[in-house]
Amino acid sequence: MGKKKILLFSDLGVDDVVAALFAYYSQEVEIVGVVADYGNVSREEAVRNVKFLQQITGISDIPVFGGAVTPLTGMPAKYYLEVHGPAGLGPIIPKNIPSSNNLENFYEVVNLIEKYKYDLSILSAGRLTSLATLFVLYPEKIKYIKDIYIMGGAFLAPGNVTPAAEANFYSDPYAANLVVQLSPMKLHIIPLDVTRYSIITPENINLLDKYFHEINDQAGKIIKPLVDYYYAFYEKEYPGIIGAPLHDLLSMWSLTPKADIVFKEFPIKINVDIGPGFGQSLGDFRESETKAPWQSHFIAQSFNYEVFIKQVFNTFTSGPSRQPQRFINP
Repeated sequence: MGKKKILLFSDLGVDDVVAALFAYYSQEVEIVGVVADYGNVSREEAVRNVKFLQQITGISDIPVFGGAVTPLTGMPAKYYLEVHGPAGLGPIIPKNIPSSNNLENFYEVVNLIEKYKYDLSILSAGRLTSLATLFVLYPEKIKYIKDIYIMGGAFLAPGNVTPAAEANFYSDPYAANLVVQLSPMKLHIIPLDVTRYSIITPENINLLDKYFHEINDQAGKIIKPLVDYYYAFYEKEYPGIIGAPLHDLLSMWSLTPKADIVFKEFPIKINVDIGPGFGQSLGDFRESETKAPWQSHFIAQSFNYEVFIKQVFNTFTSGPSRQPQRFINP
């Protein structure tokens, strides 16, 4: 059985890049296409970051599609440069990489869906504008997708942009709600409720960095500066936090066959009413037989942290001539 094939929707920020590198080293999943979207940075920066990844990994044959520039709300995209850094890569500023601001080839994503018919999974790790557009323009092609995983939402946890809302849903709740309501299959949603616990400690990052420097792995060497920058942001926002939560890494890991993560089905919707609840993820978690008349999807409830961290380390540090490294369980 071959690797699970993934079409990644992303703004290619810090934890997105770590998730993409996880797939790069993985024997279980592989990215076969990338839709570069606006998010914490502009679409132009996101495309540049894909090219940077191509440069350091030596992989340049994965198709890249230009995604959305602005949300369906009609409001200008708001970038959060303090979270992922000025270029989306923490302290790293890619140099000598040409701009691709005119990458308007989103329609070509249909060719990729046709190529991997019924054998392609989608991971949406950023805003949902482009995925919603795919639903609107190509509803029949969506039926060829094997499954859809989404990092987003905050159901029974605080938001990270407002008290009620998580960034990916808040930035374009119209798109998020459209995807939730129109999906022909049950989505797998990995919200802040669980991703906030996907902590990678500085001690573990230092172990990884030591390993990558010992074998002179250029791609692996960028993980520490990325995560260190991310941790510095989280330390300032959440004093006492022991490491950086890598939301998109957990989401990528959840697609692997051995991922120990619990999903349960609930009716959900996304609040699109202007006000304090704008972008809030709503779920009907009542145990009664009476449920809200919303579409039901699978929401991640918990995961086995020890299995997660072990498999992440084994993936980053194992291969044809590599031995798995030890890790520190916080």
